This record gives sequence, structure tokens and C-alpha cells, in this order.
Amino acid sequence: MKRRRIKKRDDSGAPKWMVTYSDMVTLILVFFILLFSMSQIDIAKFDAISESFRNRMIFDFYPSPVPMENPTEHTRDEESGKNTNEFDSPSDLRGSKDRAEEDTEEKKKDSLDKLLESVEQYLQNNKLNDVISANRTDRGVVLVLQESILFETGEAEVLDSGKPFLDKIGNLLKNIPNDVRVEGHTDNRPISSYRYPSNWELSGARASSVIRYLISRNDFVPERFTAAGFGDTRPVVPNTSEANWRKNRRVEMVIMEEAR
Repeated sequence: MKRRRIKKRDDSGAPKWMVTYSDMVTLILVFFILLFSMSQIDIAKFDAISESFRNRMIFDFYPSPVPMENPTEHTRDEESGKNTNEFDSPSDLRGSKDRAEEDTEEKKKDSLDKLLESVEQYLQNNKLNDVISANRTDRGVVLVLQESILFETGEAEVLDSGKPFLDKIGNLLKNIPNDVRVEGHTDNRPISSYRYPSNWELSGARASSVIRYLISRNDFVPERFTAAGFGDTRPVVPNTSEANWRKNRRVEMVIMEEAR
């Protein structure tokens, strides 16, 4: 009986332990790569976070500069009010600002009403209601003097008959510390003379004449007054008749709301 020949194993490939070893080395390499990637600092994110801690307002008012991993979850938190600051929220600040502005407007309105009341009382006591009218605007209390009271047509020198009215206005202004803006107005009929080439020069000269007279007769600080000439650009009625022309030819004295 023949003896069976034992076949030799083919050991040309890598040994089996090498496969296990290579797997282990690969896992270790991946592990160190993960450690290395986790140890890297995102400079932009780090600066944003540092700035956030230096200025806490960024958390209360503005979206975070650091991208969120779960934006929908953050949105739910925002909607539920978990991350809001009920004391420093922008809406509260805007509300406080609006209330402050409303309070300022109310105080301004009250002061203008009181100013108008005192001016009207003075005009009534001095029997000036027929020649001088007073009304209130956003700028202040406006005294309106028609041209016929103060000036000749086309002239800017104060008439002697108009000086007593300005004297009484001067007495009124002595008791009111507010600034005064004097504005000259004309109708739309053109004027051309050596002294006043147009209505602009005439209206400005009339406003200046009123201020000069008031300062010369009273101990007023010149800086308290401002002169302006508007020509025919701000009519109170259409320039369509002689009566309307007379209404548009006027000097307005605006007692400003703010005192100097």
C-alpha cells in the first residue's frame, strides 16, 4: 500500500497575524487623526466667542456669530422665550424711546399752549387783537403783523404809526425768554428798485428793520433774534385779488418753543 503524500502548504502570502496587526495600526492612525482634528481651533469662531463675552449685548439683541448645530432647536427656544432678556430686549428699549419722545412732545405742546395763552391775554389787555393775530404752530407762537401797520408799500422803514405796536410787542418779549424769528413776506407782484431789486431783498429788509427797532428800544440780546426773508414763496392765500395781496404782505414774529 502506497504512502499518501502530504501536500505542503502554500506560504507565499502574508502571514495571518499581519492582517490583524495592520487593522490595529489603521485604527490607531484614525484615532490620532481624530484627536488632531479636534485639537484645531477655529480662529474666527474663537474671536467671535471672545467678542461675545466682552459685549454681552450680542447675546441679547443679535443672532449668535457662531453657527449652530441645531438651528431648528434654537428657533424653538427663541420662540418660547427661553433665550430672551425681558429687561434689556430691543423692543423694550424702543418702547422706552417712543414713550420718551411722546412725553417730550406732550411737554412741548403744553408749553406752546401756555405760551399762546399768555400772548393772547397780552394782546387782549393791550387792545391789539384787531391789528395783531396770534396762532400756534410746531415752531412756536406766531404773531402776524400786516404790512399796512408797519410799512409803506415797497418800503422797509418802520412807520411812526407802527412803532407803538412794536413797543408793546417789545414789552411782551421782555417777559418771555424765548428766541424770536422775524420773517418778512410779500405778495407775488414784482418789485424792482435800486434798493430792493426783488421781493427777496424787500422781505429780508423788513424783517431786519423790525429786529433793529426792537433791539434799539429794549435791552435785548441780539443773538436772541433771527431774520428771514421769504419773498412771495409762502402766501397765506392765493395772490388773486387786492384783498389777498394785503394779507400776504406781512411780517411774522415766531416766538420759538425753546428758550435760549
